[in-house]
Amino acid sequence: MVKADLVNRVAEVADIRKSQAIKAVDALFDALRDAMVAGERIEFRGFGVFQVKPRKRGFGRNPRTGLEVKIPPGRTVRFKPGKDLRNLNL
Repeated sequence: MVKADLVNRVAEVADIRKSQAIKAVDALFDALRDAMVAGERIEFRGFGVFQVKPRKRGFGRNPRTGLEVKIPPGRTVRFKPGKDLRNLNL
């Protein structure tokens, strides 16, 4: 599913115009992005949790040359599915 599919589904389920659904989906993504930048934990009961975690410094290897490359520390987003999502028969 891509963003356009999500917009179409929101417009259909909420019975609103597509332009309104685009605004709603964009507002949701902006709010999620802002929360992640601030390092906040985002929890949707039954769906899952998005959490920003620190990533430690490490070393990688250039596959062409075989030389070691330093990987700087940073932050990454992790998703942990909720109980309801884990129990689905996928």
